[in-house]
Amino acid sequence: MSASANTHFIGSNNRIDFYETAHGVIPSGDANTPTDDWIGFSTNLNRSIKAGRTFTNEIATTFSLVYTSVIGYNGGVLAPNGDIHFVPSAANRGQKVSASGVVSTYSLAYTNGSGAYVGGVLAPNGDIHFVPNYAVVGQKVSASGVVSTYALVHTNINGAYAGGVVAPNGDIHFVPNYAAVGQKISPAGVVSTYALVYTVEDAYSGGVLAPNGDIHFMPRGLASVGQKVSASGVVSTYSLAYTVEDGFFGGVLSSTGEIHMVPFVSTVGQKISTNGTVSTYSILMTGGNKFSGGVLAPTGDIYFIPYAGFGQCMKISATNVVSTFTNDFIASYYGGILRPDGTIVMLPAITSYEGRILYTNSARPLDFGTCASPYLNKH
Repeated sequence: MSASANTHFIGSNNRIDFYETAHGVIPSGDANTPTDDWIGFSTNLNRSIKAGRTFTNEIATTFSLVYTSVIGYNGGVLAPNGDIHFVPSAANRGQKVSASGVVSTYSLAYTNGSGAYVGGVLAPNGDIHFVPNYAVVGQKVSASGVVSTYALVHTNINGAYAGGVVAPNGDIHFVPNYAAVGQKISPAGVVSTYALVYTVEDAYSGGVLAPNGDIHFMPRGLASVGQKVSASGVVSTYSLAYTVEDGFFGGVLSSTGEIHMVPFVSTVGQKISTNGTVSTYSILMTGGNKFSGGVLAPTGDIYFIPYAGFGQCMKISATNVVSTFTNDFIASYYGGILRPDGTIVMLPAITSYEGRILYTNSARPLDFGTCASPYLNKH
């Protein structure tokens, strides 16, 4: 993939570039049982949590984009070479940030100018799949940078799917938004559909892989129940403790294996325990459209990504302490991606004409293979 002639460089802030020495191996998705995968992931994470932080206060820096567009991108994915690819929504070109901080653009095989894709997933073979929202074809970027399209079995131009997750067997599951059926891609590239137990317009956005191999769809708009797909492919629903229209936008796995739903308009937090119990908890920021996606840092903190600039960010520690910290974020972001150096790249949304990097100050950043795990590298 050739880069655009216009590029920008993100300063390293004098931190070690772990991309150079810790690319690691991308988990194959079907080499181990879900339990084995979780033990390996949590072992690496707990070592980082134990190491602590280099200093207390988070630092945020900005970087210039090569291409900007209103709702240009929605989500992002960490590639095998350390690049972070923005997922094209209304954008007519791809955009990525290299491991060394160079921002560049590249040609897409398909664009539609209005919500083409929402979220993306790293496949076990290193391909990045954009998740079709209004798009009528699938689109992917290979590990070598080749962009191509492929046929889908089900499409809905009103917003079919929003985000995706890799299952323990390597299948990529698209998260149903307006779609009336589930859709997945096997490791061999076969696209197929399956029956859902519950469907409603504007149902879910984003999903999370649980330690037991279940994929949980995160309630977005009008979903009044939770829905999950087990490691063996069984689809089921469960009761939520709290529902409200546009309540949550995505989810994130905690260091203890709990799944936290990311509050959008919700005035409470909601989480799913490792045994499937759904509960709520108090949050410190309750007004407006708050957050879009979240990221688990090597420190064990969960950072909620700001959708609106409140002058504050919110996070939850590994011990479930909710706190805020001051920021000067004046732009909106759709999710974030953890890099092996411990920084979080926040992905621009709406009229966000600058990127932003949050330094979590981890004393022991994670290796690339852990960052590329299905537990983290999804939207």
